[in-house]
Amino acid sequence: MSTSVGSAQTNNTPPEVPDAAAKATKTGTSDLRDLLTRNLRQSGIYIAFFAVVVLFAVLTGGTSLSPGNITNIILQYSYVLVLAIGMVIVIIAGHIDLSVGSVVALSGAVSAVLVIKNGAPWWVGILAALAVGIAVGMWQGFWVAYVGIPAFIVTLAGMLIFRGATQQVLANTSLSPFPAEYQKVASGFLNGLLGGNGFDAFTLLIGALAVAGYAVSGFRTRVARIRYKQPVESFPLFIARVVLVGVVVMAFAWQLAHARGLPIVLIILGVLILAYSTITKRSVFGRQVYAIGGNLAAATLSGVKVKVVNFWIFVNMGFLAAVAGIIFSSRSNGAQPGAGNSFELDAIAAAFIGGAAVTGGVGTVVGAMVGGLLVGVMSNGMQLMGVEQQIQSVVKGLVLLLAVAFDVYNKRRAGSSR
Repeated sequence: MSTSVGSAQTNNTPPEVPDAAAKATKTGTSDLRDLLTRNLRQSGIYIAFFAVVVLFAVLTGGTSLSPGNITNIILQYSYVLVLAIGMVIVIIAGHIDLSVGSVVALSGAVSAVLVIKNGAPWWVGILAALAVGIAVGMWQGFWVAYVGIPAFIVTLAGMLIFRGATQQVLANTSLSPFPAEYQKVASGFLNGLLGGNGFDAFTLLIGALAVAGYAVSGFRTRVARIRYKQPVESFPLFIARVVLVGVVVMAFAWQLAHARGLPIVLIILGVLILAYSTITKRSVFGRQVYAIGGNLAAATLSGVKVKVVNFWIFVNMGFLAAVAGIIFSSRSNGAQPGAGNSFELDAIAAAFIGGAAVTGGVGTVVGAMVGGLLVGVMSNGMQLMGVEQQIQSVVKGLVLLLAVAFDVYNKRRAGSSR
């Protein structure tokens, strides 16, 4: 009996792990090149963003990195970043939304009519705008998810429908101004809450808390990956990454603290980024979105309720388009029939430049934010240099083309290595 037990134990002994598998399950590697190429699509955008920031800092003599200009970039491009959050989720699922610019205009128009024309409280206008965005998302989600019309066609029709509805609501005229409370959504600042000698201490505190949160989250992710024997960078490289991010964030906060303080719209954007990063990475809904975009047939066979998920993807996009509409109308201090023109193109460009795949299944909220900021820094830098508008359009178009070409190259490289 003892012999048989011993024999069974011997047979159950795991085989020797091959060298390749052992390398893949190491708890740390100091090979920086391996870390960068492991996810080239995402690491590439960070390198490109850093290069663009440095380039325009040199070309503008440091003006692009001045406290006032950094604040202006946040205020000018915040609505594009909000749209990019929703757009990257749409693209991950394998869809596209061409109507978001028109929804921005319509939600701002409804808010303006209620608040400016009819004298409703400012918060009523915000709630009405959000309701419009959600209703639009439900309308488009129904046609895409339950009728089965491709999102390209549905949202192209929506772009025309909601633009016409905006013109009808505003009677083809502009409305302004909004009350001061409404304007603070996009143009207000938190300054002086904790004092500071020549700078805003509250802004620095928020920056420090953001760095601490990033460090804790990164450490927990690292521990979880080690527990499941997944590859991670060596601990010194992990510390170096946290320190680098901390330096960048605190330098950014320092510049804001020496300008007008912490923009309210940046707080809104920060909350949205944290919420949607958590949703896409850690929720069942987020995993289902990636599954649908990665392999629709497999997602269906595995029990994912594809119609329901697609419906809520467009409801979410409508909601975020309304948030962007509130921010844009607040910043422009009014509503215009032509508001939101080409916003959908900016949001799509941010998602693709930030690493989203054309075929779906790939992309991150943070990547879309970096992509949007890259476009914003380029546009702002070219404006500071006095570059003509038509040249700016050409440059942005070329950057988008190169980003998609880079994605195609990555896919071919991955396919040839198998």
